Amino acid sequence: EPELGAIYVGRVVKVVDFGAFVNFLGSKDGLVHISELSRERVARVADVVKAGDQVKVKVVDFDERGKVKLSMKQVDQATGEDLTTEADSPRENGQREGSHRDRGRRRG
Repeated sequence: EPELGAIYVGRVVKVVDFGAFVNFLGSKDGLVHISELSRERVARVADVVKAGDQVKVKVVDFDERGKVKLSMKQVDQATGEDLTTEADSPRENGQREGSHRDRGRRRG
């Protein structure tokens, strides 16, 4: 069974508009949402991955139906190193660090 926070090597099995399905742990499939493909903005999933690509993924969540949610942007694709920083992981109150930035005072 996949472990939350664990990093696995997988293979892209299907590319869709909203992300890529990755097979890992032999028989497990998970979704890398388009927002989790890269730290850069991704316009098209096919610009980043294609079916058959070997990728490194991190298990970031399970949805209410037990589906596995994966991230590629939290893993160095060359080394497999976990790139997660404190700001990436939700805090106890569910907020991400920096989500309420001081935008300065209004002028005028």
